[in-house]
Amino acid sequence: MDNKSILDQIISNNKAEEVSQVDAREIINNLFSELSTRERDVLMRRFGLYGSQKETLENIGIAHKLTRERIRQIETSGLKKLRQLKDLNEHINNLKKVIIQLLEEHGGLMEAGYLLDTLMHFSVDGIRSKKVEAITHRRFLDFIITKLLQDDFEYINNSNHFKSIYKLKYQALDQIQDIINELILRVEQEKKVLETEELIKLSKDLESYKSNLGAFDAPNNIDLSKVLVSQLYEENADLINEHKVLYSILKSAKNLDQNKFGQWGLHNWREIKPKTINDKIYLIMKNHGNPMHFTEIADRINDIGFDRKTANAATVHNELILDEKYILVGRGLYGLKEWGNKKGTVLDVIQEILKEEEAMEREEIIKRVLEKRLVKRATIVLSLMNKDKFDKTEDNKYRVKIQE
Repeated sequence: MDNKSILDQIISNNKAEEVSQVDAREIINNLFSELSTRERDVLMRRFGLYGSQKETLENIGIAHKLTRERIRQIETSGLKKLRQLKDLNEHINNLKKVIIQLLEEHGGLMEAGYLLDTLMHFSVDGIRSKKVEAITHRRFLDFIITKLLQDDFEYINNSNHFKSIYKLKYQALDQIQDIINELILRVEQEKKVLETEELIKLSKDLESYKSNLGAFDAPNNIDLSKVLVSQLYEENADLINEHKVLYSILKSAKNLDQNKFGQWGLHNWREIKPKTINDKIYLIMKNHGNPMHFTEIADRINDIGFDRKTANAATVHNELILDEKYILVGRGLYGLKEWGNKKGTVLDVIQEILKEEEAMEREEIIKRVLEKRLVKRATIVLSLMNKDKFDKTEDNKYRVKIQE
C-alpha cells in the first residue's frame, strides 16, 4: 500500500478517507476557512463556487457596496493569502499528485473538460454524484489548478491548435501541433465521420506520429473504463487505455470533435455539430438504424439535448415530408433513402421489385416489401390481387402485367 500513489489507492480501495484527499470541494472549504468573510464571499462569487454563474466585479461591488477596483483588490489579496498559506501544500499535495499522474499518462496534456471529468470520477463527488452539482465541482477543480497550482500546471485557451487544455508546465507542444495539423488534413480527406477505433488507426499511419513515437512512450497504469461510460454509445475502453496519449491529442485538437454518438469529424461538419432540426433528424435516424415514428424522433432529439432548442413533433414531421432523403415507410414511420427505401405506395414498391426480378413467388415479394415498408401482409397481398398491374406465370409466380 505504501508504494502506491494516492490515485492507485483510490482506484483499488475506493475508501472515503482516500477519496476525500482529492475532493476539490473539501479542499476549498478548508482553505477558505483561512480567509476573511469578505474575501471568501468575493472569491466564491467571482469564480462561481456557490453554484451560480461567475459574477462580474461590478455585480460583486454592488452586493458589498464597494467599487469594482476595490473588489479586484480583495480578489487579488485573497488569492495571495491562499498561495502563502503555510499548510497549502498539505491540503493540495495529493490532488496535485493525481493530476500529475493523469497528465503524464496522457502525454503531458489533456483537454480541460476531459481532465475535470476524470478527476471528478476519482473524487467524493464522482462517487456520490447526486449530492453535488457537477458544474460546481468542475469550478472548484479549475480554481485549484489555475489559481493555486499555477507553478505546476498551465491552462491554455484560444490556441490555434488546441481547445482549452491543461498541461504540465514543462510540456512542449510543437510535436503535438504537427500531429494535429496532419490529422486534420487526413480527416478532411476522409469526408466521413469516423469511429474512435478508425481515427486511432488513421492517426497511427501519420508521418508525424511515426516520427515522434517517443512522445507516446508514457506510463500506463490508470484504467479509464468507468470514466468513458456513455448512455448513447460504447467506447472501446481497452483501446483507449492502450493509447491514452493519442486519445488525449484527439480530445484536445481544436478543429476535431466527437458527436453525441461517439463519432469523430471536423468540428463544423453537420454530423458532428448539427445546426438545424433537419441535421438532428438525420443524425438521430442514421444512428438508430431503423425506421422511426416522427414523434419518437422529436422525443429523441429532446432527450439527447443537442442544444437548448426544443424539437416540436409537428416541425419534425414537416421536415420529414419535405426532404427527399426521408421516406415514408409506414403510418407516421420514416426511413432514410440511403437505406434503399423508395418513395411510393406498396403497389409502386412491388412494381419496382418485379422490374428487377421479372417474376417472383408471393412469399418472396412479401419479404422484399417488408424490408422497405412497415405494412401488414394483408396490404401486400391485396395489392398483388390488382389484375390491372400484375398477372401470374404458369409456375404461379407474380410479374408486372404487360400492357397491350
